[in-house]
Amino acid sequence: MKLSARNQLKGKVAGIEKGLVSSKVKIDVGNGMIITSTVTTETIEDLAFSTGDDVVAIIKASDVIIGK
Repeated sequence: MKLSARNQLKGKVAGIEKGLVSSKVKIDVGNGMIITSTVTTETIEDLAFSTGDDVVAIIKASDVIIGK
């Protein structure tokens, strides 16, 4: 599959916090960095995510906001 998003980070599912409608997937992308993605719980079930799975975090955004 080809994607227009160029920001792709390979990682492993480090944890899943399931909710009724939405869930959080924590992805370990290495060097002690964890990315958290919020997706529907249905997506978790459809893609059969589980801890330890190899995944790719694909980031597509028109704006990046940085605060300090």
